[in-house]
Amino acid sequence: MVLGLLAAALCPGVAEAGECPSRQSEIATDRPDVTNSSLVVPDGSIQIENGLNTSGQSAGKGVDGSNSRLRLGLAPCLEVLVDAPSYVGRLTGTVDTGFTNVTPGVKWQISGLPEPANLSVVAGVGLPTGAPAISGAGYQPYLQFPWSYELGGGWGISGMFTSFFRPSDLGNHQTSEATFAIERKVSERLVLFAEYVGDTPWRGASTALLNVGGGYLLNRTEQIDFHLAIGLNRNSPDYIIGVGYSYRWDNVLGPATRPLRHP
Repeated sequence: MVLGLLAAALCPGVAEAGECPSRQSEIATDRPDVTNSSLVVPDGSIQIENGLNTSGQSAGKGVDGSNSRLRLGLAPCLEVLVDAPSYVGRLTGTVDTGFTNVTPGVKWQISGLPEPANLSVVAGVGLPTGAPAISGAGYQPYLQFPWSYELGGGWGISGMFTSFFRPSDLGNHQTSEATFAIERKVSERLVLFAEYVGDTPWRGASTALLNVGGGYLLNRTEQIDFHLAIGLNRNSPDYIIGVGYSYRWDNVLGPATRPLRHP
C-alpha cells in the first residue's frame, strides 16, 4: 500500500507522481497498511500480495491468512484485482472461524494530476462465498478512493476513503472507513509508516486503530513487510501483528514486445 507507493515515488527509475507506473517502476503494494496504494499495477503485469496476521481481542486470540490479493494490469492506469478467501482460525477463546469472501474489483488511476499528487478510484464487490459469521451475508459492494502526496525529503502522506455497503444487513447497510498515513523513506530499500484507521458504521459502535510498520524492497519486484496495529477504543481489536510478502511478474499479459524492423 503506501509502502510500495512511497518507494515508487521516491526511488530512482520509478513512476513519478501524477504518472501511471511502467514495467520499470518498483513494486507498489496495497499492504501492510490499510491505506491502499494510489498507483495501479503496470500494464501487462501480474502482482500477488500475501500476508499472515495474528490478533487479540476480548473474545480471544486468532490468526488469519493468507490475505492474498491478485492484481492484473490490463491497460495503462487500469487494473483488475481479486481478494482471495482467507481463513480465520481460533487460537484461544470464542473467536469465530471460517473463510472470508472472494472480492473482485477494478482500479483506475487518474493520470495527469499535479506532480506531487496521485489519486485512484476502486470499485468492487464481496461475493457471498465466505462464512457469514466472518464476512456477513449477501453481496457487499464498496467504493474506494486512495490518494497520496509527496512532501519532499523522503516524506509523504497518503489516505483513503471507503464506503462499504451491506444490502442484506438490515441493522447496518453502510460503513465508512477513513485512513491517514505518514511515511518516511529511511534508506534506498526501507520505508516506515504510521497510520490511523477509523471505521464508522451507519448503526453501531465505531472502531479505531493506530497502525505502524514498514516495507523492505528485496529487489525491484519483491517486497517483504511487517506491521503492528493497536486498538484505540474498546470496540477495536487489542492488537494485530502481521507480516507479508509480495511479488510482481512483468510482461505476462498482452503481446510480447518485439524490436522494430528498419527497412
